[in-house]
Amino acid sequence: MAFSVNTNSIALSALFNLNLTTNQLEKSQTAINTGLKVATAKDNAAIFSIAQKLRADLKGYSAVKQSLDRSISTTDVALAAAGAISDLLIEMKEKVVAAADAGLDATSRTALNEDFTALRDQITIIVANSEFNGTNIIDGGTNAIVAITNPSATQTITIAHQNLTLGGGNVLITAAQTIATETLAVAALTDVDTTLANVNAVLTKLGSGGKALESQRVFADLISDTIEVGIGNLVDANMAKESANLQALQVKQQLGIQALSIANQAPQSILSIFGN
Repeated sequence: MAFSVNTNSIALSALFNLNLTTNQLEKSQTAINTGLKVATAKDNAAIFSIAQKLRADLKGYSAVKQSLDRSISTTDVALAAAGAISDLLIEMKEKVVAAADAGLDATSRTALNEDFTALRDQITIIVANSEFNGTNIIDGGTNAIVAITNPSATQTITIAHQNLTLGGGNVLITAAQTIATETLAVAALTDVDTTLANVNAVLTKLGSGGKALESQRVFADLISDTIEVGIGNLVDANMAKESANLQALQVKQQLGIQALSIANQAPQSILSIFGN
């Protein structure tokens, strides 16, 4: 055995191993503190890069869900309004048919006309109030619902605008229409029937569009959950494993400190060569 007071190879080896243990212990403590086995690119560059891309996609789907939620609400408002207008038209038809009776007295005809015009004017009120978040797809405008369905905003669902204003594309009844006479009532009957058919067709279109939006909303939730689980599988730490590893490393560190202490005492044995 070579003895030297300048170089203690045993102590250097013990110190090297102790430093390795300390580094491993720090990594295990960080994993427990953060809950992540890959917290930065230094931990695993490839996995960290993949996780970051998935995190970006997850944020993108958060925006998708917001877009779908707004579109669903806008469609629901339009559906409720179109349904209410359809109900009004059914009531209006009753008034029109009654007013088309040639034997009807003047007082009854006047009352029926007042009911008809009141129902007619309610359509205008309903259309004007069918707005959500600044969007009304049943007024006299042209704006449609466009909802994004993927995080790159390259795929969309569009629900076309449906004009339900008096005298508009789907409603033949005008804002000045009355059933004050038998002739006017007979003419109004055709308009009411055609308008009712058109409004029911609008309900079908809006209903189909709303169903498509809700299906995409459910899918967005599912894929978001899948991505989130995937990120976890890549970067999350196994807490049970890390806890056991931490305890083992703490014991190993204590033993390493003791080994270094013993190794540091080795040069003192040189004194025994020279005696007292």
